[in-house]
Amino acid sequence: MLNIHNISVAFGGEYLFEEIAFRLNAGDRTGLIGKNGAGKSTLLKILNGDMEPDTGTIASDKEVKIGFLKQDIDFHQGRTVLEESYQAFEEIKKLESGLAHINTQLVERTDYESDGYQQLMIDLNDLTERYEILGGYNYQGDTEKVLQGLGFLRQDFDKLTDTFSGGWRMRIELAKLLLQNNDVLLLDEPTNHLDIESIIWLEQFLRNYPGAVVIVSHDKMFLDNVTNRTIEISLGRIYDYNKPYSKYLVLRAEMKEQQLNAQKNQEKQIQQTEKLIEKFRAKASKASMAQSLIKKLDRMDRIAVDEDDNSVMNLRFPVSITPGKVIAEMENLTKNYGAKEVLRGIDLLVERESKIAFVGQNGQGKTTLAKILVGELEHGGTLKLGHNVQLGYFAQNQADYLEGEKTIHDTMIDAANEKNRSKVRDILGSFLFRGEEVDKYVKVLSGGERNRLALAKMLLQPFNVLVMDEPTNHLDIKSKNVLKQALQSFEGTLILVSHDRDFLQGLTDTVYEFKDGAIKEYLGDIDFYLEQRNAENFRKIERKEKAAIEKKNSKSGNDYEKQKKLKSLNNRLGSIEKKITALERQIQEYDHQLLMDYDKTVADTSFFDTYHGAKKQLEKLMEEWEDVSSDLEGYSF
Repeated sequence: MLNIHNISVAFGGEYLFEEIAFRLNAGDRTGLIGKNGAGKSTLLKILNGDMEPDTGTIASDKEVKIGFLKQDIDFHQGRTVLEESYQAFEEIKKLESGLAHINTQLVERTDYESDGYQQLMIDLNDLTERYEILGGYNYQGDTEKVLQGLGFLRQDFDKLTDTFSGGWRMRIELAKLLLQNNDVLLLDEPTNHLDIESIIWLEQFLRNYPGAVVIVSHDKMFLDNVTNRTIEISLGRIYDYNKPYSKYLVLRAEMKEQQLNAQKNQEKQIQQTEKLIEKFRAKASKASMAQSLIKKLDRMDRIAVDEDDNSVMNLRFPVSITPGKVIAEMENLTKNYGAKEVLRGIDLLVERESKIAFVGQNGQGKTTLAKILVGELEHGGTLKLGHNVQLGYFAQNQADYLEGEKTIHDTMIDAANEKNRSKVRDILGSFLFRGEEVDKYVKVLSGGERNRLALAKMLLQPFNVLVMDEPTNHLDIKSKNVLKQALQSFEGTLILVSHDRDFLQGLTDTVYEFKDGAIKEYLGDIDFYLEQRNAENFRKIERKEKAAIEKKNSKSGNDYEKQKKLKSLNNRLGSIEKKITALERQIQEYDHQLLMDYDKTVADTSFFDTYHGAKKQLEKLMEEWEDVSSDLEGYSF
């Protein structure tokens, strides 16, 4: 599909990568990994054609379609969810416009025998045929199915995209990529703004994707679940193996061990040969042999061991002072955004040294409660902070609060006080900002570098309670591991909002799930929570609850009636789906009839009554389908 041949990119005289080459084939699900600033996002831009390499070429098969999911999505203001999703069908939308223009002319013109009129009929036939080939009669239904599969409700379709959070906008963009049937997918940190449920959906989709996929991600579990190939950019070169991330690490370690052993054996050979050269050089009769050995050494290819970039930040969160036993107490806490109720009647007691995770879909109130806790949002109900509580807060968009026109050093100096101002350079050094790097402007930093700076800035303030909202976004895997180790050693109280399952493992001992304005407590870590919810597919959570209750109630003899009711609902749903399919096919025929013979169709006075009647009937069937589906999902045995 794509053949990358000896491409190089340099900035400021230093190579990001030099003369790298690889090929992408259908079925490759490639994890593109490396430290922040290694050049991963740059490589994706080059593959997408947004940027030219300094040297080298990229060749592709004919008419390869590439879809690119960027880190930052820029939606057109004023579009609804459906309108934005329809942007996936650029050619179909152009054909619709062309067909509408031709039909208007056919209605208005009366020169039926003219060449111009005949040409319009030919154009109408050509455009209609192309429209049908591209799936013009099905794309609206396909779009609605995909959006519903991604968690959108039918009532969300006509809402403006401006009203949705970043995670939900990301789902719209994913829907567009899915509907486009691209040959190559380029995904730059796709999990950054997704909740756990949508990450699992994305894993399932990508595992079945027939084209080539290149994923930049720092989510180890996501990479292991999706990829079958890993390309690492390190110190300007690439390492390419047909293994998912964790298996790749094992293979790389084994190969490096083999290189070290081979290098040691070669060194022994060289030392023995050099001894022989010294021994033979002193004897005239052996001089020619000595020269032969010298030439042999000169021709020898010296075995080099691959270099690794093992520089990582050094992070420790000290506790300022010991607070009281109760950190925070919430009673009947509520929060509304206009008419939308996000939190309702929340009662929560946070005790000293608690390790808590907030999980749940985007928009369910996780970030809202974190902001209320640190005093950034007004709310209903009561919130009381305990004695000597000092809160440290890392916001989901913490890096956005940094001023782009300031240097790294100035950013830290301005946040420091008299006691810790002298430690600024040491702190920056521990976060890998060393030497002249501290004079870089914030605006030129990568997302991961900004997050590191935001973490460094936090250490200038005292705290004994740490509230962190998606702190791993943009951090590379090594930096995430360092952050996790620091949080495991933190002796204060920790509240984490995160979608990263691997990061959360072993880090918290209590999980609160946010759903429908309420929270539910799980006394265990993220693995315990996933196990309890039986949530390999979070979309089936409510259905799994049904099965659990069914097992319990079967002991009371009610199983037969419950099973009978479930079977009835399934039969009813199947019947409705058959009617919807038949009606959609009939409406397509009406649309085709309208396009092919507009005048004759319009002359039939009963046509539009039948046409609009069919559409109304379809609308009722869709509402009935949604009601029955809801009954099935929420049905309790």
